[in-house]
Amino acid sequence: MKTRPRASLTCIGLVLAGAIAMLASTPAARAQDKVFVMKMSTATINDTQHEWLKRFAAAVEKDSGGRIKGEIYPASQLGPIPRQIEGVQFGSVQVYIGPPEFLSGIDVRYEALSAPGLFTSQDQAVRVINDPAVQQLMFGLGEKKGLEGIGFAPIGPSSTATKGEWRHLADFKGKKIRVLASPFQLEMIKRMDASPIAMTLGDVLPALQQGAIDGALGAIVVWTTMQYQDATKYVVLNEQPYLNSIIVMSKKWLASLPPDLQKIVRDDAAQVSKDIVPFVKEWVARQYDIWKSRGGQVITFPPEEQAAMLAKITSIGEDLSKDKPELNAAVKLVFDSAKRHK
Repeated sequence: MKTRPRASLTCIGLVLAGAIAMLASTPAARAQDKVFVMKMSTATINDTQHEWLKRFAAAVEKDSGGRIKGEIYPASQLGPIPRQIEGVQFGSVQVYIGPPEFLSGIDVRYEALSAPGLFTSQDQAVRVINDPAVQQLMFGLGEKKGLEGIGFAPIGPSSTATKGEWRHLADFKGKKIRVLASPFQLEMIKRMDASPIAMTLGDVLPALQQGAIDGALGAIVVWTTMQYQDATKYVVLNEQPYLNSIIVMSKKWLASLPPDLQKIVRDDAAQVSKDIVPFVKEWVARQYDIWKSRGGQVITFPPEEQAAMLAKITSIGEDLSKDKPELNAAVKLVFDSAKRHK
């Protein structure tokens, strides 16, 4: 019987070992090579929400080495806001950004940050949405419904686009005003002696143009970017409530990512939420100038009437939540944060 040379056996062993190693490493290599598409949706365009998504997409693509590719769909390209949110819940859309009030159907506590009288300045609002206790609450509210909060974007104080020149609080009496789908905003407009009408953003401008509503509660950044000067020349800066957008992600999709990519997504979302604040301040200030340059007017109430309005509405959060323990606890948490961060 012939004996195979020792050197030849050694070579065969090395070849087999290499082949096994290659086979074992193939799944890992494939996981590293896989590109994850991240669809991101919002109702607006060319504003803070759109800017947040653009910065986030760029950061995640860079930090993931191209393993995550962001696709941005502004201006409700993926459907009205409720459909966008449902898409994130079911995983067909990965990211949604918008006012948390639109998520109140998932959990009523989402509306806590829109309680009238909560904030008195933009700087205070930014400090509160960066409060770890507030973020822990808000980011976890949709967990059982497939959503994970990953960031905030400050929007600014509310204003009301009006069909007529309303210079006093009394001018709101009997008017039909569009609001977000939030009991807090509904009650605020009622206490201003007007009639609130909940309406998704895509329907607001046609409703103003057709006279179905007399005004719309929102933000100056919406009135300018969506060309509201064609429907009205007047914006009443009532400053309540302050608006902030929350960014929620598909919990299912996020969990499907390798651990290193999950960390990149969360870290980049937190960083973009901080880095966008200077942009927001400059952006909001510029919008008032843009509105005026288009022939519009920005109206503020006389100081005594602004104070009277605040006296009417500041208790809304407590009044509407006192019989709802979980919502009441959320309202108290954000108001306590606001007191600490004046």
